[in-house]
Amino acid sequence: MKPLVSRWGHLRAVLFDLDGTLIDSAEDLARAANAMRVDRGLAPLPLARYRPHGGSGARGMLGQAFGIAPEQPDYDELRREFLDRYEGLMYDRTRPFAGVEAELAGLVAAGLTWGIVTNKAERFALPLAAALRLQAAAVIGGDTTGYTKPHPAPLLEAARRLGVSPAACLYVGDDERDILAGRAAGMATAVAAWGYLGQSGEFGHWRADLELAAPGELLKLLSLA
Repeated sequence: MKPLVSRWGHLRAVLFDLDGTLIDSAEDLARAANAMRVDRGLAPLPLARYRPHGGSGARGMLGQAFGIAPEQPDYDELRREFLDRYEGLMYDRTRPFAGVEAELAGLVAAGLTWGIVTNKAERFALPLAAALRLQAAAVIGGDTTGYTKPHPAPLLEAARRLGVSPAACLYVGDDERDILAGRAAGMATAVAAWGYLGQSGEFGHWRADLELAAPGELLKLLSLA
């Protein structure tokens, strides 16, 4: 085991967002939304339109596909249809980002535990993590605690299940709400700059503790590689 050094010597666990951080699921999400468009006589949209919104799930995909928001009358019905369609194809093209599996193995080899905290419902997050062989010590979905990020409750529940103090955790995500949730939970935070990052793609103002250009960079910055 290679010990942590410097300011990161207190870390005992690393928590990750799922979509846009550990896995690239944007294409399958986009395919579900485009199938709905085609059924309604509309042309499919290019993946580039959907990709920045991959971390926002149904809300992001439906917003791009139909220009609809959660407060609008037809949203709930469209959301149910979207989720059913997505469930049928979510394994097709979704894969871990390059370098993620080696990064996770490096954390384990260094004696750190790791988990997943996502706004994706357990209905999708648990089987998807299993299918991709992401052997997290804990998987917290958007419906696990009754709260979603940026509320800190999901992150705090992950720390509880891992038996680790929140102050000994680092949370890695590709959306501003990930950084807000991490700070609210009393955790260090890191931006996964290879992820979806939202419409603007800007993250400098998020005030994360680390900005990671690629998955393997985490091990280097923690002095584990």
